[in-house]
Amino acid sequence: MTDRRTQLAENLAQVEERIASACASAGREREDVTLIVVTKTYPASDVRILYELGVRQVAENRDQDAAPKAAACADLSLTWHFVGQLQTNKVRSVAGYAGVVQSVDRVKLVTALSAAAVRGGRELGCLIQVALDAESGERGDRGGVAPDAIEELAASVEEAEGLRLDGLMTVAPLAGPYAGRQRAAFDRLVEFSSRLRGNHPAANMVSAGMSADLEDAIAAGATHVRVGTAVLGVRPRLG
Repeated sequence: MTDRRTQLAENLAQVEERIASACASAGREREDVTLIVVTKTYPASDVRILYELGVRQVAENRDQDAAPKAAACADLSLTWHFVGQLQTNKVRSVAGYAGVVQSVDRVKLVTALSAAAVRGGRELGCLIQVALDAESGERGDRGGVAPDAIEELAASVEEAEGLRLDGLMTVAPLAGPYAGRQRAAFDRLVEFSSRLRGNHPAANMVSAGMSADLEDAIAAGATHVRVGTAVLGVRPRLG
């Protein structure tokens, strides 16, 4: 356990140094960027160590892994972010532990999240996932709505009981005009965020950037970066 704690502490310090350096290069304050540690495939014991090391925001992408892990860490003051593609039959479970759902990409999901939040007496933060590889009317290969659907979906979230519109999220696309152009992709997301805030001033969260490209995301203006591998190590291959 001590060895794992030392490893995580060293990795976390390196990531912190990268974030601080990227903020300095971009002329931003360090406190402008929040680190979310993506703990998928790693055990609850790692989450506990991370908490001891000061981490307060963690993310998962599969409910079947996240739900028992969140239950095992229920005594900790953590904010759980759900970042994976979410099926409506998993919504009730996710709404029981997640503070923020970052992958909202269709009205049907908004309706289901709203019902679950009201039933559980909770308020769920929601990010619209933007797919920069999607044409109008389509969803992206990794989830998300086409850019021209952002406002309609945002209005749906804002009108829904039990939900709070927090902002936008994207995953750097593997195909389309932004493939391999992370900085350009994140710049585009920040443009969409600026437009969104015109009608929804409180929706100021921009979630972008992971272990390999967090510097590009911070340079573009991301407020939250989602880092897994750089903190926890190379993930074990899932069976």
